[in-house]
Amino acid sequence: MQRAFLLTSLGITLALGGYASSAQANTDITWWHAMGGALGDKVEQIAADFNASQDTYTIKPVFKGNYSETMTSAIAAFRADKGPDIVQIYEVGTATMMGAKGAIVPVYQLMEATDVEFDPQAYLPAVTGYYTDPDGNMLSLPFNSSTPVTYYNRKRLEQAGVEEVPHTWQALGDALEKIVDSGAASCGLTTTWPSWVMLENYSAINDVPFASQANGFEGIDARLQFNSTLAVDHIERLTQWQEDGRFAYGGRFDDAAPKFYSGECALMMGSSASYANIKENADFDFGVAPLPYDADVVEKPNNSIIGGASLWVLDGLDDAHRQGVAEFFEYLSSPEVQADWHQYSGYLPITQAAADLTRKQGFYADHPGTDVAIKQITAGEPTENSKGLRLGNMVQIRDVINGELEEIFSGDVGAQEGLDEAVSRGNALLEKFESAHQ
Repeated sequence: MQRAFLLTSLGITLALGGYASSAQANTDITWWHAMGGALGDKVEQIAADFNASQDTYTIKPVFKGNYSETMTSAIAAFRADKGPDIVQIYEVGTATMMGAKGAIVPVYQLMEATDVEFDPQAYLPAVTGYYTDPDGNMLSLPFNSSTPVTYYNRKRLEQAGVEEVPHTWQALGDALEKIVDSGAASCGLTTTWPSWVMLENYSAINDVPFASQANGFEGIDARLQFNSTLAVDHIERLTQWQEDGRFAYGGRFDDAAPKFYSGECALMMGSSASYANIKENADFDFGVAPLPYDADVVEKPNNSIIGGASLWVLDGLDDAHRQGVAEFFEYLSSPEVQADWHQYSGYLPITQAAADLTRKQGFYADHPGTDVAIKQITAGEPTENSKGLRLGNMVQIRDVINGELEEIFSGDVGAQEGLDEAVSRGNALLEKFESAHQ
């Protein structure tokens, strides 16, 4: 019978039923993902290695396009009773998946029912916090998690007499002024993913709310608040820096990256998973530093928050498939597999053991800066402002924010006016999500 993909409230209760004590041989398990190119090849290798490690299950990865396309395909397939066993969903789709009553099997329930070893405390808190329910139960398995960092052109900084990337926005402004005034670069700083870096992570690191209800973790009636915090002053600061070349807006997503690759901008803020692309495209020596914190707001920074995606299990599987998925997740979480994925891709390891193994293997020593993201995202216990975001329609909300930031950086509207409009339009999307899930 066709199942309805119903989006309801955050409370999810599923009766998983009993599990067979052993799975039938040669059980095929489909895994829909959004990893293209070299990352897709690595996903294929991970699956092949798991398949070779035992003779009961066969993981079959299927590339379904970008994140949005993969999520849309999974929803449509589930409605048609033809969904995959595992699907990769990006972090901004978390609230939608949480509200899919009857459509998902929460990972913590899956692992308990299949009697597969599973220790939630082994995973990085700032990573798993994104994918847990209000009671701290893990709903999906983190897979490719990243966090933004600061990349810098060593030669440009040396030419300007800047010895290191400052740790505060105030000191960074002075350093960027030296870079531009010295002629070392025509642009001091640019950023990829503007909403994620300059609003979402700025708010987390400086312990100010992005939205009410603990950024949505405590209820779907959350509303955006970043237009009434010091985030407004931060965006205003960037607009002022545009006037003297200390900052250059480069577009949405990764559109600003060529400004850094070419040497036009001496610094770039972007995903930790951009490391490999920068290494491939930049013909200069570069370094990695943490995102700065705002000395006018906090004395020390909070942890940053993640991007990337996690793996969700769709309901309707028989006992053999559920057992196979659980055993694959155990394999995927092992220190050896995670350390290899982390070192290859630039994404964060999802467990402390994988980070420790990477350090023991000498990877961080051989590739300076690759541990910055780990240190940054594990900086203290996450607060309700740095645990992450749990907001419905976040994909559309981020588009709204990026659109308004473009208006601000183009000089068409002021920072306060633009962020007021972003909050107004974003809250309309949150109200729509709340209404659909009551």
